Amino acid sequence: MNIRTTSLAFTLSLTLLMGGALLLSACSPKEDAQRPTAIASQTMVEVQTIADNLRTPWRVTVLPSGGYLVTERDGYLLQIASDGTRTEITGLPDDIYTDGQAGLFDIILSPDFADPDFADPSFFDNETVFLSYAQGTKAANRTAVLRARLVGTELVDSKIIFKATPSKDTNAHFGARMVLLPDGTLVISLGEGFAYREAAQDKASDLGKIVRINMDGSIPTDNPFIGVEGVRPEIYSLGHRNPQGLHYDSESGRLWAHEHGPKGGDELNIIKPGKNYGWPIATTGIDYNGAKITPFQSYKGMEPFVKDWVPSIAPSGLTIYRGDLFADWNGDALVGGLKSQDLRRVDLDDGKFVHEYILLENLDARIRDVRTAPDGSILVLTDDSTEGKLLRLTPK
Repeated sequence: MNIRTTSLAFTLSLTLLMGGALLLSACSPKEDAQRPTAIASQTMVEVQTIADNLRTPWRVTVLPSGGYLVTERDGYLLQIASDGTRTEITGLPDDIYTDGQAGLFDIILSPDFADPDFADPSFFDNETVFLSYAQGTKAANRTAVLRARLVGTELVDSKIIFKATPSKDTNAHFGARMVLLPDGTLVISLGEGFAYREAAQDKASDLGKIVRINMDGSIPTDNPFIGVEGVRPEIYSLGHRNPQGLHYDSESGRLWAHEHGPKGGDELNIIKPGKNYGWPIATTGIDYNGAKITPFQSYKGMEPFVKDWVPSIAPSGLTIYRGDLFADWNGDALVGGLKSQDLRRVDLDDGKFVHEYILLENLDARIRDVRTAPDGSILVLTDDSTEGKLLRLTPK
């Protein structure tokens, strides 16, 4: 839905300057007694287009040898060189369900992709990747994770290592973000299927959960609900709606996630094993028809959010910035906004919300993904069915 919204906390405008630079500066905020106002900030940002005419791009991953892998939701995987030259990767699974929000989602590299000595060579080979996608049909679909090797421009030795249980009959709320933890386990976010909000509190279901598995698909023995009767052993946390942001910050040791609220109530959270994040028992959002979902904005025994958004920005993509190019942003969260059509910098101090800034609002584009590149630049994917872009942000 291409609707631009204005943050209740404040607005920041970006003025397009000569040479493609963008100036971040504070505008007059709309005051809200319940929410902090903005502080003035100025940042010169150069925006470079690496690739355009992308078909609903969903995730960008940097290759160690240079260039990028970009997933397109309609079931395509591209290798894009630094000059924008693109090659289509073959060997994707033939059971990708594409409809509505369903399709090909995330792609991450195994640590052995860059370091062949990381893993036991009897199990992993070099160039291992993990892909998440909507698997199945309209009547029965789920989030699945595929492990494969990228050899040249082809995926080989593919194996499905995870399927969310149970299947569902909706084409929305798959979650599907992935991240590897330092212990070599894989964490996957899962939506509650939109029509099954109560499942987010059901420990016999993967819907509305963040799960943790080993890279071979087995279950870690130290997961929080191992051995608990009636609870799926892969569950790491529960009470989520549709988490489309997931990032592990190695410097702080925190696992971060954000998720879509309904009408308002998007949340940025620190994920802890075994904890309950409230949906649908506690939320600051309301239903799309204006009705209350719950009388509770918080609830005893459930984790409080670090930051929420009312009205909703529809967050997608998340990175905790660590780098030298934007040194003042170290430790801050960068969050893409689909509905708000901008990029949010959430100023954090030891895991606590301080202020928020809006970038890229003049692009007039939905932001699907945001990543920190190894050189400290910021990669952004804009979401469009035929005119999506891969952008690189550097200081001007």
